[in-house]
Amino acid sequence: MPTKTILAVAALGLFAIASCVPAFAEEVTAVPAANAQKLTVELNALVPSQKGLMMTFVAENDLATAIGKISFELAFFNDKNAVDRVTVLDFRDLPVGKKRVRQFDMPGVKCESVSRIIMNDTPVCDGPAAGKCKAALTTRSQLSVPFEG
Repeated sequence: MPTKTILAVAALGLFAIASCVPAFAEEVTAVPAANAQKLTVELNALVPSQKGLMMTFVAENDLATAIGKISFELAFFNDKNAVDRVTVLDFRDLPVGKKRVRQFDMPGVKCESVSRIIMNDTPVCDGPAAGKCKAALTTRSQLSVPFEG
């Protein structure tokens, strides 16, 4: 292969690599911003209990500040899609970057009658700036029962 051809191919290869670097750098910096400052609460299980319904949640605080105490107001919808009850659950503390499993027994509620759960509010959120907990909240469900925030 002539030297000019090798140099031309090498130059094109360097140009192609150099033109990809800025796009890659933009992509890398965008990823942490999307993952930052989240408070995630997952509905993990609903099982019958002696009192009625045992709910299991997994919560993770990815905010910059630990939460000393947090509670969530939940609305439970029945099988007729009507609000069956509204209650406040105390999730206690949520340290930064740690997952916490919280269980709550709901007397008089039957598993098969819960069609969805909505998180209305965070009436207590001790630690982060005012409104930060609700703004950073992400909900998800591991069940067929929707859990909305």
